[in-house]
Amino acid sequence: MSDAPIIRVEHLDKTYQTVAGPFPVLKDVNLGVAQGEFIAIMGPSGSGKSTFMNVLGCLDRPTRGVFALDGRTIGGLPKDELARLRNRTIGFVFQGFNLLPRMSLADNVALPLVYAAVAQDERRQRARAMLARVGLGQYAQSLPSQISGGEQQRVAIARALVNQPRLILADEPTGNLDSKTGGEIMMLFEELHREGITIVLVTHDPGVAAHALRLVRFLDGRIVEDQRTERAETA
Repeated sequence: MSDAPIIRVEHLDKTYQTVAGPFPVLKDVNLGVAQGEFIAIMGPSGSGKSTFMNVLGCLDRPTRGVFALDGRTIGGLPKDELARLRNRTIGFVFQGFNLLPRMSLADNVALPLVYAAVAQDERRQRARAMLARVGLGQYAQSLPSQISGGEQQRVAIARALVNQPRLILADEPTGNLDSKTGGEIMMLFEELHREGITIVLVTHDPGVAAHALRLVRFLDGRIVEDQRTERAETA
């Protein structure tokens, strides 16, 4: 694991303007994430963890403070440059899978490569390789409706990996899965972490968080806990 931070957050605030006035969601958040870390973010509903993940994913901008991704300070980047940095650096995994229902699994996995202007033949080859990587190579031409929820999440992980990102952001990746299938997905995340990919995931499940090596807990828009997990102590 490199000591160079892939994520650097300093004194970050996020405030939304509402009809009732300013509504602060994140308050003076500070966090550094080194390349190769595996972090779980927890906290009750409304604690700010989802907003924080949106900021980390360059889907929302902070109101104040510093956010640097892979050495680039995000604040002043134009939208098109920000989109390129996001597509090159981050792979996203969502609770609801977010697969396009009328596209084959291979075409779903290849979508980030379309946005990156990768040639069609290479897109097809890399998408099939990623599906094989998650154990679904034989289903490349199937539709999402033809496979199980756990398999759909594997496809979503393949899509997150296809652009060879340095960072995976996962929002409740096991939330729609039964415990056995969720455990299999977390074993896949552990394997990806061993390969050197940085993983930051949001979860409400302590059992899922236990797979990470570091736990960050939010409450009322602030980080109130940041510590190594039991797995980190025995690793």
